[in-house]
Amino acid sequence: MSGPGGELEELRDRVEALESENTELKRATGTRAGARARSVLAVILIVVAALLAPAAVVSTWVRAELIDTDRFVSGLAPLAEKPAVQSFISDEVVDAIEESLDIEAVVHDAVSGLSALDLPPQAAAAFTMLEGPAVHGIQSILRTTVDRMVTSPQFAQIWEVALRQTHARAIAVIQGDPNSALQLSDDGTVSVELGTIIAEAKTMLQAQGVDLASLIPEIDRSIPLVTSDSLASVRTAYTFATAVGYWLPWLVLGLLVAAIAIARKRARATLGAGIGLAASFLLLIAGIGTGKLFFVATVSPAFMPVATAEALFGQVTLNIHAILVALTVLSALIAVAAWLFGSSRQARAIRSAANRGFDRARAGLDRLHLNTGAVGSWIDRIRPMIWSVAVAATVLVVFLNRPISLASVLAALGWFLATLLLVELLRRPQAEVIEKAGATQQIS
Repeated sequence: MSGPGGELEELRDRVEALESENTELKRATGTRAGARARSVLAVILIVVAALLAPAAVVSTWVRAELIDTDRFVSGLAPLAEKPAVQSFISDEVVDAIEESLDIEAVVHDAVSGLSALDLPPQAAAAFTMLEGPAVHGIQSILRTTVDRMVTSPQFAQIWEVALRQTHARAIAVIQGDPNSALQLSDDGTVSVELGTIIAEAKTMLQAQGVDLASLIPEIDRSIPLVTSDSLASVRTAYTFATAVGYWLPWLVLGLLVAAIAIARKRARATLGAGIGLAASFLLLIAGIGTGKLFFVATVSPAFMPVATAEALFGQVTLNIHAILVALTVLSALIAVAAWLFGSSRQARAIRSAANRGFDRARAGLDRLHLNTGAVGSWIDRIRPMIWSVAVAATVLVVFLNRPISLASVLAALGWFLATLLLVELLRRPQAEVIEKAGATQQIS
């Protein structure tokens, strides 16, 4: 029977055991709490990145396509070849010339002057009868000349000059420059100037012997690009793009990298990031479609026909639409890759099948005396590092190649897959090396 001292010692041991268990429970609880906190923070970072991604795309596009004159001109230059735009410009130029030059009045004055001369009555009557056909003839020559001009290969150069003039003036208006040569009209419209095109039409008419064209004055005519309803939005977008258009995409990329780095299950975090980005880009594509309906409804038919408005909007948003499609595909591919490297039963089965295929391929190379030996073992040891570098390089190539395109995304993906395939064929896992060495010893 134990005495009081033994009981006290036993009680102390039990207290120490309970304290140890309590410490372990606290440590485990703290670990779980920390893991949950990391998971929550990773989710928050992914959500913020997905919300900022559309703004990053738009700001980068505005900075690259609208602020830079050369990119602006190259983006809208194809409009010169679109029939709907050619027809609209032709109508605008003809209307502008006819409004500034009263052809009927000029012909009537000329006929009246001839009639005032001492001419035989038959001649005076003939001149009067020719007044109408002369007006229609001049109008026909004007229409034919302008139509031929806007459909000619030379029109592309004229259109480019008009775009350059418009861009410089429009940027000054958007910036609110009080010294701008172009000021907002009463309704706040910013437009493509047609003065250069009208001047070229005047030159062509004079070259054809239409002396009446010398009376055409300098005409201020334009095609609206931005109306008062959307000018404030354009100014906001311009200011936002110039301020954050360069570094916002890198902020989004940094948030995604941080989220994946702190996540407990990185494959799942990468999967969520890919799905979130793809969803945000698809929503932005849908938003552009809605914006097209709004733009067409705003400018048609008050300013231009529906077909012309659709062609103009489609050309302006062509590059950003291509960028969004490329980014959506890239995000979907990231999500698929993350799923393949996940812990689901289907993913493990696919990886196992792929590993068996690579095992057979390496065995076939060995039979052809193409064994990589020590180099293959070294590649196998640093394989995770090679994959990490390949992933980082692929992301950087996509980001640094501006503007992002589907072709650049597919090219970067092809490079990554080629690297992955090469590493898998060259590496020699340690188990294969040991098995091959054992087989060699048995033969000898």
